[in-house]
Amino acid sequence: MSRKTAQSLSLELHALVTAAHARLRASRAVERLWAQDYRLWREDPTDIANRLGWLTIVGEMNACIEELQAFVHLVKDRGIRDVVLLGMGGSSLGPEVLRASFGSRRGFPRLWVLDSTIPGRVRQVTEAIDPARSLFILASKSGGTIEVLSLFAYFWELVHQAPGHQGGEQFIAITDSGTGLEKLAATYRFGRVFTSPADIGGRYSVLSYFGLVPAALMGIDVAQLLARAAMMGRICQVQAPLAYNPGADLGATMASLAQAGRNKVTIIASPQIAAFGLWAEQLLAESTGKEGTGLIPVANEPGVSSKAYGQDRLFVYLRLKNDQNRSLDQQVATLARQGHPVLTLTLQDRYDLGGEFFRWEVATAVAGHLLGIQPFDQPNVQESKANTTRVLKTVRSTGKLPKQTIVTPAQAAVQLKRHCRPGRYVAILAYTPPSPKMEQALRALRRTLVAHHHVTTTAGYGPRYLHSTGQLHKGGPKGGVFLQLIDQMSPDLTIPGAAYTFAMLARAQAAGDIQALHAHGRETIVMPLGKNPVTAIQALTKSLAPRTKVRPSTSTRRQSRSASKK
Repeated sequence: MSRKTAQSLSLELHALVTAAHARLRASRAVERLWAQDYRLWREDPTDIANRLGWLTIVGEMNACIEELQAFVHLVKDRGIRDVVLLGMGGSSLGPEVLRASFGSRRGFPRLWVLDSTIPGRVRQVTEAIDPARSLFILASKSGGTIEVLSLFAYFWELVHQAPGHQGGEQFIAITDSGTGLEKLAATYRFGRVFTSPADIGGRYSVLSYFGLVPAALMGIDVAQLLARAAMMGRICQVQAPLAYNPGADLGATMASLAQAGRNKVTIIASPQIAAFGLWAEQLLAESTGKEGTGLIPVANEPGVSSKAYGQDRLFVYLRLKNDQNRSLDQQVATLARQGHPVLTLTLQDRYDLGGEFFRWEVATAVAGHLLGIQPFDQPNVQESKANTTRVLKTVRSTGKLPKQTIVTPAQAAVQLKRHCRPGRYVAILAYTPPSPKMEQALRALRRTLVAHHHVTTTAGYGPRYLHSTGQLHKGGPKGGVFLQLIDQMSPDLTIPGAAYTFAMLARAQAAGDIQALHAHGRETIVMPLGKNPVTAIQALTKSLAPRTKVRPSTSTRRQSRSASKK
C-alpha cells in the first residue's frame, strides 16, 4: 500500500501548510483525536462525543467478517440475482463508490444503489431486476428517512405481486438500534437486521455495516478492504512529523489553503475509482460547510485548459496504478507547471480505497479543528426536510405546488452570465434520471461554464444531493449559484399507502430546497427540462458558449474584393 503524497505547492503555500502543522502540534490535535476528546472542536459534547466511533470501527468489523461471509452464502443459495440498496447520503454513497469501482464478481449478485425519488429512476431499476429474485437493503441511520420508506412501500408491493416471491425474507435493514426502521423490520419479518454502532455518523459509516454488507454481497474481499483501512489508521496516529501522517497532512493542507482563499477542493481520480469523488464530496461538504465557511468539494468536473482556473483551487489527484492515467497525468502535470497547487495520492490497487476512506475521514476531522467548525453535525439539512413536509401538505390540500419563478434555457443563460464571476461556483441540481446522454450533456454544460465563464462547477442529482452537499449550500461560504433542472417526471409512479406520488415527492423536495436556499440569501435559477431534457440542457450550454465569428469562404472574399474594385 502506497501512502506517499506527492505535492506541488509554491513556497508561499507550503509555508501555510507548515504553519498549520505547527498549530496541530500546539493543540496536540492528533493525540486528542485518537483519545476522542470532543473539546478539540467544541466545549459542548453534543453531536461530537457520540460521533467518534469511526476511529475504532475497523477493529470491530474485523470480528464480523465470518458473519458477513455466512450471510452472503445464504443469499446466493436462495438464488438472489440482484441486490437493491435503498438509502440516501452516507448510507448510499460509500456503496456506490464500491459498486462503480469493483463491480460484482462472477457468481455474485449485481448491486443497484437507488437513492432517488424521481419516478424515471425508480422505473429504471424496476425494469432491470426480477422482483422475486432480488434482495432489498433498507439502509438508514435514523430509520425514518422519507425516501427510504417510500421506496420500501413501492418495492414491498412489487415483490408481493411477483410469482414465487419469498416475502419479508427478501428485505434486510441496516440501521441503528431502537430506530423506526428496526421496528418496521420486525413488523414485516425482514430476513435480517444489521445493527450498526450508534456512535458513527452516516457520512463516516462506509467502513461499518453500511458499506461492508453491500461490499460482501458483491463479492468484494471485505477483509482486504479493512486491512488497508487498518494500515492507514495506524499511520494516521503519527504525531511528529505531521508530514508523515497522511490524514493530518491532508487536513492541514485543505484547511490552510482554504483560509488563504483556495477553498475549492477539486478531486481528480483515475477512471476505475472516479466515483470516489461522490463520497468525498459528501464528507467534506456536510462536515465543513457551516457557519459561513467550509471546503467546497468538486467531483467529476471535466478538465479544461489550466489557464481557465482561478486562484481558488486545490487539486487532489487520486492516481490508481495501472489504470488508464495518461491524459490525467498530462492534465495534472500541466496544472502544476502553471503554478496550481496539486496533491497526488497514489493507490496500488482498488483495495487501497479502504485506506483512502479512512485518510479522508481523519483529514476532515483535522480540517474542522483548524477551520474552527464542528465536523459531525449538519444543522441546515433539516430545513429542506421540513420544507418538503410543508410543501406536501400544500399539495395534498390544494393539488398544486407553491408558485415558483421558472425560466427558459435562454433566460437561464442570461442569469448565469450575470452571476458568474471568478471565485464563485455554480451548483447544478438535476432532478432527472441519470443516463449516458444526460451525463454527457451535464459534462458539456460544466465544461462551458468553467472554460468560458471561469467559475467552479459542482453537479448532483436530486434528491441525492440534499443528503450530500445540501448542508454546504445553505451553511457554507456565500458565492454559490444554484441551478435546478427539473424533469417532467412523467409517467409517474404511485407510492402504496401514501397520499402523494413519487413525482409529487420529488417536486416537493426540489421546491422545499429552493425555499431553504432563498432563506439563506442564495442565488437560485429553476429551469424545467420539458419533454426533451438532454435537448434543453444542450440549448442552455449553447446559449452560454461564446459566439464564434463565421469567417467568409474564399469565394465570398473574392466576390467582395471584385465588387469593391468596380
